[in-house]
Amino acid sequence: MFTKEFEIRWSDIDANRHLANSAYMNFMSHTRMAFLLEHGFGQKQLAEYNIGPVVFYEHIYYFKEVFAGKPVSVSLELKGISEDGMFFEFLHNIYDHKGRNCASCEMLGSWIDLKERSLVTLPKNLLEQLNTLSRTEDFKILTKEDTRRFGKKPKDVDPSLL
Repeated sequence: MFTKEFEIRWSDIDANRHLANSAYMNFMSHTRMAFLLEHGFGQKQLAEYNIGPVVFYEHIYYFKEVFAGKPVSVSLELKGISEDGMFFEFLHNIYDHKGRNCASCEMLGSWIDLKERSLVTLPKNLLEQLNTLSRTEDFKILTKEDTRRFGKKPKDVDPSLL
């Protein structure tokens, strides 16, 4: 399991004096990027393929408050991936200094061609690197249908109502 430790900064705390929602998201994003950078997904490589990661959703579940004064560790595991690497799902867990699970997050994403602005498969060498990430107990091979499992669709509105 890939993990990264974070010190809680003053700017990470909200009005309730505990870790702000945005800090959880930033710590998880930083953990993902740290793994990707260590496994050949640096800016140079992504620019070479003209791709970038996109997030479809992040579902966060909070279990315990986190306060300043002690570090937290954020884990990263592969919860699912499509055979071609186009879609991926990560699981993050946030642990306090005593190893207590304070929060968990499921994140679904894909890869986008930065010129065409369309989803693309992951190059084979990068797919191999992504597949080195430890897998969750409920890991699955993802399909396009998995990206629509919550049935959410955009609903436009008449601009005059805004």
